[in-house]
Amino acid sequence: MEAPVNNTLQLFRNLVGTKFQLYNSLFTSLPFHRVEKTGIFLSLFLLHCEEGYQKEQSPQEILNSFFEQYTTYRDEQQQLDLLFRFVQYSERQVVLFDALEDAAFREIHDMQGAGTLRHLQSEVTQSRKEDQLAEKLKDFSVRLVLTAHPTQFYPGEVLGIINDLSRALINDNTAHVNSYLQQLGRTPFFKKEKPTPYDEAISLVWFLENIFYQAAGRTVTYLRSHFPEAVSTENSLIRMGFWPGGDRDGNPFVKAPTTLQVAEALRGAIIKCYYQDVRKLRRRLTFKGIENELASLEQKLYSNLFIPGHRTDLSRSEILDTLLRIRDTIQQQHNGLFINLVETLISRVELFGLFFASLDVRQDSSVHSPLLDALAEAGEVLPKNYTSLSEEEKIKALMQISKPANTNVLKDPLHKDTLETIKAVQTIQQANGEEGCNRYIISHSTSALNVIEVYALLLLGGWKKEALTVDIVPLFETIDDLRAAGNVMRSLYENEGYRQHLQRRNNKQTIMLGFSDGTKDGGYLMANWSIYKAKEELTTLSREAGINVVFFDGRGGPPGRGGGKTHQFYASMGRNIANKEIQLTIQGQTVSSNFGTVDSAQFNLEQLVHAGISNELFSSREVTLSAEDEALLQALADEGYRSFNQLKQHPNFLDYLEHTSPLRYYAEANIGSRPSKRNAAARLNLNDLRAVPYVGAWSQLKQNVPGFYGVGAALQQLDKAGKWEALERLYGNSLFFKTLLDNCEMAMIKSYFPLTAHLAKDPVYGPVWKMIYEEFELTKKYLLRLSGATSLMADSPVDQLSIQMRERIVLPLATIQQYALGRIRELEQEENANGHKAVFEKLVVRCSFGIINAGRNSA
Repeated sequence: MEAPVNNTLQLFRNLVGTKFQLYNSLFTSLPFHRVEKTGIFLSLFLLHCEEGYQKEQSPQEILNSFFEQYTTYRDEQQQLDLLFRFVQYSERQVVLFDALEDAAFREIHDMQGAGTLRHLQSEVTQSRKEDQLAEKLKDFSVRLVLTAHPTQFYPGEVLGIINDLSRALINDNTAHVNSYLQQLGRTPFFKKEKPTPYDEAISLVWFLENIFYQAAGRTVTYLRSHFPEAVSTENSLIRMGFWPGGDRDGNPFVKAPTTLQVAEALRGAIIKCYYQDVRKLRRRLTFKGIENELASLEQKLYSNLFIPGHRTDLSRSEILDTLLRIRDTIQQQHNGLFINLVETLISRVELFGLFFASLDVRQDSSVHSPLLDALAEAGEVLPKNYTSLSEEEKIKALMQISKPANTNVLKDPLHKDTLETIKAVQTIQQANGEEGCNRYIISHSTSALNVIEVYALLLLGGWKKEALTVDIVPLFETIDDLRAAGNVMRSLYENEGYRQHLQRRNNKQTIMLGFSDGTKDGGYLMANWSIYKAKEELTTLSREAGINVVFFDGRGGPPGRGGGKTHQFYASMGRNIANKEIQLTIQGQTVSSNFGTVDSAQFNLEQLVHAGISNELFSSREVTLSAEDEALLQALADEGYRSFNQLKQHPNFLDYLEHTSPLRYYAEANIGSRPSKRNAAARLNLNDLRAVPYVGAWSQLKQNVPGFYGVGAALQQLDKAGKWEALERLYGNSLFFKTLLDNCEMAMIKSYFPLTAHLAKDPVYGPVWKMIYEEFELTKKYLLRLSGATSLMADSPVDQLSIQMRERIVLPLATIQQYALGRIRELEQEENANGHKAVFEKLVVRCSFGIINAGRNSA
């Protein structure tokens, strides 16, 4: 007898799987050059790939036999033309699949189930914990920080088509679907020029205007309407953060004028949203005593948007005061008619002010020391012998700064711009309010001096100590930096001048803990465990010092960059980890996959809000993990670290990645404004290589090393040590550990070793391929044994099916990309390549688009 059908899985099959087959058939009738043949050929090619890999054939063998068996193309140019059409067709299939998933989101996800605010409402009401909820909401918030890290390749035009296509699919409007598919066929996916930082900002502002403005507003309005006494107007429950235009770490194209330009764009975008809402209100609120108030507000908003010279002739408090007067008038004189519309807009103004999203400034610590050395040499604000002082003496000298620096004494443009950026922060706060730009994040923080240097630069940029409205946020990311974080923060807390600064900032210290460099440095298990241990130590240390510590997690994108089911990590925390705020980066395909529609954004926002609140109200956990659990995880991390280091230290490790993957072509994809490595002139090394191309290259190679390597070896060693039963208990009892391994399974299910199996015979790179493959098989074996399942991600069947369908769509692209890389290597051995090499390089880059975009459900 068959098992009962999983209703959600069946819904997915019907609403996404079946509809994909139906609408995909429309492509074969679209009026494009030879596209009918492309659709037929591509279907044959997919089957040919699957059969070829079963026979252990290489991509070159698969392509050669395909052209031989199914086409009359013998000329390489004809073959290349067909491959480029395959790419064009496949990347649009991915878009169609994205749109279908977006359209089906509300049907597939329980919008009132576990983890939603409706679920929270019933939990709070039944357990009579309204008072505890009010206490929690006094200072709890979720901050989502949108970053420009380019892990998605869709240009803005394509994002708009996906949005419109999703709406047409929801309404089953076949005519519109057909039109949008035709539009898709004629819309370029490839960017001929790299975007500027401002371009990146405008792309993400689209999400703020069209998605987060509504989703965040809805979320807060729901809580306020059901728990009016609990939601404080003094605390923004949801905050948006923003990095494009402020993040200059390794990006030479972000300058002070860029930061000002982006801040102005954010201000303009939120005023536009308010203006549109006020115009809608005027259609409903045609009552005496209200109409003139609204008309005056509309004119003010209009002037700020369109009339030069009126840019700062408006304040958040003025908008709120007007709306509050209107609300009172409706309540007292008009029976509360349409009052909900006014309250929704009030919630939005309280959330977004005139800044929309707080623009963070981020810079690498290595930039600040030379700037201070240059100022010391000029002899105005620092002792002449500053460079020869000890770290302790330098800190003392920096804390004594009492006047701003003269930028005219600086010769290096980067030094000048760093001080100009600090002045730009002041300008932004004057126009957009303090929340417009009030954090300075320091990458590669390794010492207390790194933080004090920024404190000093803020003073040198014109701030007064007693009026310094900027939080200084150290970022700890490598394994060594995470281990040293406690000592760094202890030194800062013991510094009298810095403590006074924290007191003026409400005794709050934000600390950013990054993941990407950690996984490059120590592998998946050690990176995750080092962050956990750092949080535990920093929480204890901060509480002892009387400081409220807030952790900002750099956990965006795929599991290899710390992403995955992040809300489960927050739900698993005990009271030994500070949880007053949840802050995390949202980047690349995570923006469109988790927050691409209002429904998905609201659902995922609610999951994070629920995780933070329920953890406080309904969890009895004093600690996240017991001492025995911690000992097990430490042993796993150590073994995983040892295993990963063996791979990393293989003499051909990085050469293997560069040789077999599209790593060196990332910069040519024109998907981001930043260079793909920090030191463009230097030979490739892990320290300089950015996490996006590093993780992305493994992803396109279908060997997601950053997301699993070392896990199998670690589990095997503990099994041999007789700890298997303890591991099973940990897996069954700890949501933290289970989420860690769930995300690992997500990375693994997107791996496909038959694609590169031919490398096993390579005399140079074969040993590296075998190490990776054997670790993958070992990890799979132990994860399935631990979970008791027969396949990876078996307890997430909808996500499992989605990934399987997406991976099938891109298998032809991955095959073509590997074929093209092989041809490039052959042509590089020839003296006269007849210009073909450039064509194959273009093919490699074009394949990257569909492969990466198809991985959107990696978070």
